[in-house]
Amino acid sequence: MKKLWSGVVLFSVLFLYAAPNISYGHAFPDHADPKVGSTVTAPPASVRIWFSGALEPAFCTIAVLDANGRKVDKGDGRVNPSDATLLETSVPPLATGTYRVVWNVVARDGHRTNGDHTFVIK
Repeated sequence: MKKLWSGVVLFSVLFLYAAPNISYGHAFPDHADPKVGSTVTAPPASVRIWFSGALEPAFCTIAVLDANGRKVDKGDGRVNPSDATLLETSVPPLATGTYRVVWNVVARDGHRTNGDHTFVIK
């Protein structure tokens, strides 16, 4: 009986230790620059989104669209080689207006998430 109890305790400890890793399977946006829904007075040189977990660079995209849905970024979207949680793209000097950032990422564990947000240049 003592051996059975020890096995149950060991299994429980290992399960509780592994459970947090299981629950963080997807990478979700943590913060962005420009901030989600913000109004900025100076056009940004790049658009960046930090995620809650490491991303798989080969399967991640980011695009910046103007109010007419035209892509306005420089087409160099990538996961930053020094920070696997950062998805970024460069943009040319942008005019005043509303811009939509569209992203699609795959976390290192294979889970895909996507989304979008806007920011305004005043």
